[in-house]
Amino acid sequence: MSFSSLPLSYCTNVHPGTTVEEIISGLSEHASEVRRQLDAPMAAGLWLCRSVVSELLSDQAALERLAQTLWQHDLCCYTLNAFPYGDFHSERVKEQVYLPDWASTERLNYTKDCARILAELLPEGSEGSISTVPLGGRMNPTTADFQAICFHNLIVLAKWLKELHESTGRLIRLAIEPEPLCEMSSIPDDTVPLFRSLFEMAEALGDLPTVQEYIGLCFDVCHQAVVFEDVTTSVNQVVSSDIRINKVHITNAVELQSPSKNTAGREALINYVEPRYLHQTYAKMSDGSIVNRLDLSADDICRDPADSFLQADVWRVHFHVPVFADELGPLKTTRPDLKAALQAIMELEYAPHLEVETYTWPVMPERDTDAPSLSSQITRELKSAYDLLREYS
Repeated sequence: MSFSSLPLSYCTNVHPGTTVEEIISGLSEHASEVRRQLDAPMAAGLWLCRSVVSELLSDQAALERLAQTLWQHDLCCYTLNAFPYGDFHSERVKEQVYLPDWASTERLNYTKDCARILAELLPEGSEGSISTVPLGGRMNPTTADFQAICFHNLIVLAKWLKELHESTGRLIRLAIEPEPLCEMSSIPDDTVPLFRSLFEMAEALGDLPTVQEYIGLCFDVCHQAVVFEDVTTSVNQVVSSDIRINKVHITNAVELQSPSKNTAGREALINYVEPRYLHQTYAKMSDGSIVNRLDLSADDICRDPADSFLQADVWRVHFHVPVFADELGPLKTTRPDLKAALQAIMELEYAPHLEVETYTWPVMPERDTDAPSLSSQITRELKSAYDLLREYS
């Protein structure tokens, strides 16, 4: 029982890129500098949007240039982030990030195409993973047969990934990433039950072993902490349900304690309200109940007089903040949950891929004047993550 022996990955969705040239530029300008400063093995968890994937598959020379760029900067790639389909750095992403969902052929075909590319980039002897949307976002409209269509597409993908493995020798697994207020959000309340339904459909079709081998989870610690799960219990529930954890996102969320009384904390949190990404906000009440808001709102933070949401014991916000931070001024982070999750992951009988995914640097409030450059911040992230892994190794 140990962590993956592959180099720690950092997700490149922090960098804009809707063309191959922009992806290569991001690797050359940022990832290479992080690798130099880190002075330790490192992988690039590539985010390749639909336009980039299409470009790579239509131009073998472009794919070879991408592979050459990774090699030149001593980077490898064993995992892709196929969650954002379009421009993840447009002015407003919000709920659109969950589209197309898994009821669409666009999502299925995009994921297959990502797997084709990863099969070309995967280091010899390594297994690959691709993280993806949690079926869809609950805030987006769906049809009555949404879940059944999603399950059908996932079974199709599992069979296709098996064929890819048999024809190329490249084993690549899907990692569905639960996220607050999505079809898969809570591990016990919806993720495990939905996987159980997927497995039942697969068993009826004679495809259960294939689905269990090729379809699993991306356990993003920020997401599960935001919904106030006991992350250790969640990991154990996933394993006992025969769901494979194929990828782990080493991430922290923002926490505001005693929001109605914590004036300094509320003033700090107002700086995290921004128009690009969705920041689902959960509140734990004094009776232990959990309530939520779709997005972090200045109206909720500044409400006077305080409503019941503001009078909660604690808020947690889906805003990815640095792995190295226990505190952000008067705000806390969910770093204790991260430590607990890593300890539980280390005890698994297999080793999921490990990736740092703090994509919010471009929209994060200015905090750290000692490390102003993006590469310095990411380097500090990875060093902190490596330190955490060594604590439990």
